[in-house]
Amino acid sequence: MNRPGIGTILIGFILLFFPVLTITEQASAGETKSDPRTMTFDPIVFQPPKAEPVVLSNGMVLYLLEDHELPLISLQAMIRTGDIYEPADKIGLAGMTGSVMRSGGTQNRKSDEIDESLDRIAAHLSVGIGTLSGSASLDTLKKDFDFGLELLADILMHPAFEEEKLTIAKNSALEGIRRRNDRASSIATRAFWKQLYGKDNPYGRDASLETINSISRDDLISFHKHYFAPNNMILGVTGDFKKEEMIEKIEKAFAGWPMKDVLTYPEVAPVVERNLGAIYKIIKAIPQTQVRIGHLGIRQKNPDFYALSIMNDILGGGGLTNRLFQDVRTRQGLAYSVGSVFRPGKLERGFFLAYGATRADATHQAISTMISHISKIREEAVSDLELKRAKDAFLNSFIFSFSSPAQIVDRQMSLAYFDLPPDYLEQYRANVEKVTKADILRVAKKYLHPDRLIIIAVGDEAHFDKPLSVLGEVKELSIEP
Repeated sequence: MNRPGIGTILIGFILLFFPVLTITEQASAGETKSDPRTMTFDPIVFQPPKAEPVVLSNGMVLYLLEDHELPLISLQAMIRTGDIYEPADKIGLAGMTGSVMRSGGTQNRKSDEIDESLDRIAAHLSVGIGTLSGSASLDTLKKDFDFGLELLADILMHPAFEEEKLTIAKNSALEGIRRRNDRASSIATRAFWKQLYGKDNPYGRDASLETINSISRDDLISFHKHYFAPNNMILGVTGDFKKEEMIEKIEKAFAGWPMKDVLTYPEVAPVVERNLGAIYKIIKAIPQTQVRIGHLGIRQKNPDFYALSIMNDILGGGGLTNRLFQDVRTRQGLAYSVGSVFRPGKLERGFFLAYGATRADATHQAISTMISHISKIREEAVSDLELKRAKDAFLNSFIFSFSSPAQIVDRQMSLAYFDLPPDYLEQYRANVEKVTKADILRVAKKYLHPDRLIIIAVGDEAHFDKPLSVLGEVKELSIEP
C-alpha cells in the first residue's frame, strides 16, 4: 500500500484549516477591488537629486552626491581636451596619451606597483581621451578610497609615460589599423565619415601607420602638459562619504597642482555641407553588402532635437516596431540588422544615418526601400499608434538613465562641460511629452534631405540585383589602409 507523500499531507493540512473560497465567494471578494482599467494615477514628477557644484581653490569643479547604502565610493572626472585637437600628422596621440597615463606609471610609482596596489584593494582605475573630452574614473571600497584617490591624483598630475608601455600601446594601435579592413562594416563606416565630414576634418579623419609611428614620448608629455590642469577639469564623487570631508580630501590630494592662467586650444576646422547627394561603391567580395545612408544633422542645443528624437525612433531607432525594422527585416527579409540614428553634435553638427547589411542580390532593393522610408516620413503624418509607442518607450526608459547616483552626477557634469542649461534633463522629458504628429512631420521635412543623402555600399557588385547607377551617378572608392 502506497503512503501519501509529504506534499500531499501539507496540501491536506492547508485545505483543512484554510478552505478555498467558493466561486460565489471569489466573485464577491473581487467586487470590492477596483477595475484596473479604470484606475488613474497622478502625473509622474521627474525630480532627480542634484549635486551642487563646488569650486576648489585650484579652480577644479566638484559635484558631490552622498549615497550611504553601500560602503562604496565612485569618482568620475572630465578633462577639457579631445582628439579633435591632435596635430594632423599625429592622429592617435590623444587616445594614446590617455591610455599610457594609466598604464605607464608615474614619477613616484612604477606601473607594476600601481597595478599590484589596485589589485590588492580590488579597485578599478581608468584614464582615457575621446573625441571631445578626457576622462578618468575610480571605483573602490570606502575604506580604500583615500589610497585610491592618492593613486589617481598621482597619475593625473605626474604621469611618467614609461617608454616600454608606450611601445606596447603603439604596437596595439598599429595592429588595430592593420586589421580594421577585415570587417566590411568598419570599411563602410569609415568611408561614410570621410565623405560626410571630409577626410582632413577632425570628425572624419582616422589614424594611419604613419601617424602612429610618428608619436613619441615627448609628444605625450607635451599633450598632457597642455591640457591637464585642475581648472580644466570637472570631478564628480558619489557614495558613502560626508560632503565636507570629501572636499578636504580632494583639496589635499591635488594640492600643489598649479592652475593654468591661459588655456589655449588649436583652431578646429568647422563642419560644412559637402557632397550634397552622392553614391559611392567599394568593391569587396563578401556575401552581404554593408550600407550606410545619411547626411549632416543638428547640434544638441537645437530646440527641434526632441521631435527629431521621436521621429527617428519611429523611422529606425526605436526597438522592433520602427518602420525600417518592420519592413526591411520583418516583411521583406532583406536584412538582419537595419536601423537609423539621428545623433546631435555637442560642439558641431551631428549626423543622420540609416544603416544595414543585406544580401548582395538584394542590395538595390534594400537601399531603395530605406530611401523610400526616409522620403515617406517627410510626406505624411505618422500614425497615432506610432507616436504613442515611440513616446511611451522613451518616457518609460528615460528614468533608467538615473538609476544610480553615479549616473546622475555624470549627467550633471556632462551638462556643465557642454554648456547646456542646468534644467536640461527635466525639460527633456517635458519637451518629449509635448511632441505631436504635426511636429514630427515638420521636423522631418526640415531636417531630412533625400536629395542630399550620402550613400555608401560595400559589397560584391557582380551579384547586386541592380546596378547602383539606377539610383544616380556612382563613384568608386578604394579600400583605404
